[in-house]
Order: sequence, then C-alpha cells, then structure tokens
Amino acid sequence: MTNCTNGYMVLSSTETVAIGTICLVIAPFSLLVNVLVLVVIASSRNLRRHPSYQFMGSLALADTIASCCFTVTFLDFHLFKQDNSFQRTKYLLKLSAVTMAFTGSVGSLLLMAVDRYHAIYKPFTYKMQITRKRALVGILTLWALAALISLLPLMGWSCQTSVSCSQSHLFPYVDRNYLAFFACLVLVVLVLILVAYAMIVWWAHQHEANMNTEHPGLERMRMDIHLAKTFSCIILILLVCWLPALSFMMTDVVTTELSKSQKRAFAFCSTLCLLNSGINPLLYTLRCRELRAALKSLVNGLMRRKGCCSPASN
Repeated sequence: MTNCTNGYMVLSSTETVAIGTICLVIAPFSLLVNVLVLVVIASSRNLRRHPSYQFMGSLALADTIASCCFTVTFLDFHLFKQDNSFQRTKYLLKLSAVTMAFTGSVGSLLLMAVDRYHAIYKPFTYKMQITRKRALVGILTLWALAALISLLPLMGWSCQTSVSCSQSHLFPYVDRNYLAFFACLVLVVLVLILVAYAMIVWWAHQHEANMNTEHPGLERMRMDIHLAKTFSCIILILLVCWLPALSFMMTDVVTTELSKSQKRAFAFCSTLCLLNSGINPLLYTLRCRELRAALKSLVNGLMRRKGCCSPASN
C-alpha cells in the first residue's frame, strides 16, 4: 500500500529542528499559564460564580487542551514522521482533539464578546440577563457543538484514499469540503467577534468622556469598558495568529495543488495558533485586576499554609 502521508512531510531537517524548537518552547509555557488561570478561577468563589470569569475559564480550558493536543499531534506527524497509512482512525482522532480545542477557543472568545456587549450596552440589567445558569448553558452548548464539529471526519466526512474524494493537500484523509466548512466557520466567528467589539469600542469612545462616578452604575461601566479594551487587544492578536493559517486552508480549498513551499509555510503559520493559546491568559493576568488580586490571594494563602506547616523555630 502506498503511504498516503508522504506528500505532507515536506519539512527539511533544518526546518524540522526549527519548528520543533518553536513548539517545545511555546507549548509548555502556554500549558503553564492556562493551567494557572484555571487554578486561580477555580480557587476563588467570587470568580468562578461570575459569568465573565466562567467564559475565561472555558477559554483557558480550550487553550490548555490545544497546548497538549496540537503539540503532540504536530510533532508526531512532522518530526517523528510516523507511517499513518494504517492508522487513519488514530490520526483523525488526534486531529479531532485539536479541532475541538481550537473551536472551543474561538467559541469562548465569541461568548466573551457577547458578554461584554451586554455589560456595556445594558449595565443596569446585565446581572439579570447574563446569569450564572445561562453562562453555564452557553458554555456547555459551545463544547457540545465543538465536539460534534470535530468528530465529523470520524463519523464519515473524510477520505479513505487520495482518489476516493477531494482530499486536502494540508491534512491527510481530510475532505476539502470539510476543511472549507471549518475554515468558513472560524472566519464567521471571527467576524461576529469583530462586530461585537467594534460596537463596544464605539460605545466606549462615545461615553467614556462623559462618565461621572457620582452616578450609580457608572463605575461598573468603567470597569466593563476597561475589559472591553483588553478583549479588543485579544481579538487583534487572534486575527494575527489565525488569519495566516486560515488563508492557507482556503487556498487549499480553491486550488488543485499546493507547492512544497506553501505547505512548509502553513506548518510554521500553524504554530501561531499555538502561540495565541499562550498569549490569551497573559492578557488576563496582566490587565484584569480581579484576577490578579485572586492570584495574589492564592499565593499568600499558600505561603501562610507553608509557614504553618513549617517546624517552629527555636
């Protein structure tokens, strides 16, 4: 049987070392900071009960999964170059985990954008509209859809061989129609996020100068505008990290063949998606005052506990 993955292994030895180094530097860092965000949110009763931080937790969970699954799948395929001709199901299963993680990541950002939209435009009814229960329902619905979308290739929307259907030039066994569906879905989500944050930034520009802290509720709006600006920065970084990879995916869909240089470029652009998973939590920990306070409280609590457990000095 012909190895159907040969046309996908295009990296030279130098490029293999470079891309392996990139992944092994970014992935542990991304995993560490995302786990830290999850621990901080989980350890704080106030944060884990607040819808905004529940959405942050969903994003951190998605980025944690992406840091692990993407790195393992990517390095296994490009660096170790295992023969996947007899492991189609195994390869698609690993690819599905990556797809679910990244779908959950961009989906969580959309939930956060909707959350901030309601907080800015209707600050006085925000708590009634965006409740903890509704936030949990939204998160569970997102992950259910992400799992369903990611499992479609395993459920039959894939190629048995390179001649059985229109197979992608970037991913073995992946139908180009499915690749087009996934790329368009991510692009639509990005557009919706951009629209939401554009409206938030416009509102902030119109009203921030007129805010007076003597009016009830406006201090809360001030904080929400600060978060909106933070999330706008996140979206800008998201576009920089995602658009190159999505561009190559769409090129794969509309062209009959990709050159080796294009495939090599796509491999490097894919690592930008991993980089995005490491950047997101940094923006929260550096800019979000409540999260920083919870982190400081957690560290102080651990230090006090360590002090209590230490033997008394003579």
